[in-house]
Amino acid sequence: MLLQKLAEYSQRQASHGEDQLPSLYEIVPARYFISLNSDGSYLGMTDTANPKDHATKRGVQRPMPRVKRSGTKAPPLLLADRADYTLGYVREGDPAQTVKDRHDAYITLTRKCQAETDEMDVQSILNFLENDPLEKLRTDNAIELESFDPGTTITFQVEERIVVDQRKVQDFWARTNRPDTTDAQCLVCNRNQPPLKRLKSTIKGIPGGNPAGTNLISANNTAFESYGLEASLIAPTCAQCAEDFTHGLNILLSRESNRIRTPDSVSVFWTKEEQQFDLHAILGNPEPQMVQALLESVYSGRWTELDESAFYALSLSASNTRAVVRDWLDATVKSTKENLALWFNRQHIVPVGTNENRYYSLMALARSTVKESKDLPVTVPRRLIRTACTGAPLPWSLLHQTIRRCHAEQKVTRPRAALIKLTLLSNLQPLAKESYMVELDTGNSEPAYLCGVLLALLEQAQRAAIPGIATTVVDRFYATASTAPQAVLPRLVKGVQPHLSKLERDNRGAYMRLQHQLETVLSGIDPERNFPKTLTLEQQGLFALGYYHKRAEASRKIREAQQRRSGGHDTQQTSAEAAAENDRVNRLF
Repeated sequence: MLLQKLAEYSQRQASHGEDQLPSLYEIVPARYFISLNSDGSYLGMTDTANPKDHATKRGVQRPMPRVKRSGTKAPPLLLADRADYTLGYVREGDPAQTVKDRHDAYITLTRKCQAETDEMDVQSILNFLENDPLEKLRTDNAIELESFDPGTTITFQVEERIVVDQRKVQDFWARTNRPDTTDAQCLVCNRNQPPLKRLKSTIKGIPGGNPAGTNLISANNTAFESYGLEASLIAPTCAQCAEDFTHGLNILLSRESNRIRTPDSVSVFWTKEEQQFDLHAILGNPEPQMVQALLESVYSGRWTELDESAFYALSLSASNTRAVVRDWLDATVKSTKENLALWFNRQHIVPVGTNENRYYSLMALARSTVKESKDLPVTVPRRLIRTACTGAPLPWSLLHQTIRRCHAEQKVTRPRAALIKLTLLSNLQPLAKESYMVELDTGNSEPAYLCGVLLALLEQAQRAAIPGIATTVVDRFYATASTAPQAVLPRLVKGVQPHLSKLERDNRGAYMRLQHQLETVLSGIDPERNFPKTLTLEQQGLFALGYYHKRAEASRKIREAQQRRSGGHDTQQTSAEAAAENDRVNRLF
């Protein structure tokens, strides 16, 4: 199924005239162009490399004959190969005989091409190759320059005609690489065709993969073989289908709008019918207007025929020369949009210190679970993508990672709170209302949630009593309070009394508000103040949300008080002023 959908995508692109390449051609850097007369006489060699441009630092990017090859006896590439194959150029350390064999094989392939195509331009190249090409280039000082790179591609043009672009040459290259195995049923097209023992084309662009490319079908060990089939014959595909699904995947990997890359993996996605559904944008950079448009389209119930079109997503990582399929999704655009709406509703949470209405990108949520991006496990972005597209529950291990990060830094950031809420709702409250757990839930009687609210109140009282305090109770006791409340919260409640006494003397209004809130929360936990001994993983998540929600409510009340003092007007701020104000509120609460 996966291979068929990739092959269909490649064929659809070809039918639109997009990204269409000759069989067994790839877009690669072609650095040197040797110019010849029609009689094969040498005119000069052009270096197309531009060191200042990353895209062309090894030559101009254009279609060239390419097949996967390896080993010292690897076959030559037709009229577009390195200096050892093309010219018989011996680099320092290269065995002279090996280079001679490669050059002879190159000339033999060129002779065969000329015999089958009867192209005069190929004959011109053959005349040049059979008359000491190295001497001509040395006389011209073309290969004596320090900048000469014998490892890059050299090709030919005859009287300004690029020979590898000629149709007969392209057809010859395709025929030369046809398999000579016994017919078998192709997994993709279901026709009886000679299957490829080894795929000719490779996949480019999978993080961590071999720079030369990776293979989607391959077996290099008897443990992976069955029924006597080896190499790529374990999943028999004909040459055309193999090229189609490889080319289709390479197109998707090359387009930013069709992929989401992470340090160790990449996910690609596409639809059966062409339409404006940009998963990359909505998961990679979810602007509020974009998300609101998605939510409105889903909840209005207005669907088009295109929304019933199939939607596909594929997650890949690499193991040296092999592509590893991590996940595969076959759904519809409609169901994917509905699940995306659920994804954004579940992660939506009130901000601290700002009025900003924000949704988090997939990678922002993933990075919130680790200290540095390089520590991010390959499984995390993949699981987030699958949940976003399918509505499947997130694994509890992700909640564990997020809570560990909160413990390590002794704080709950907004993206972590969003991810905790997302994980809990995807597992425990699949039918929760849109507003559930977005902000402080005064009706929540869960002791773990109330313990989190209590810790935020204790911090608030401490900051109010000691302005500018550097280390609060949260900085010292968050990890313990969120796992074993009974071990630390009774002492903190007792320790807050001097702060409340100071506030009663200096700021009675603040004292009355805090005292009332503390009594309400404590009575909700247990009238006898019997705090839970330990909290489960789920309860630790609720504790984090209770703490975060209470901080967010406190910062909102500060903003409202500031607006009342300014006459009820929400004055405009510059970005620098807004950042400074947010930082001040975060220090207070």
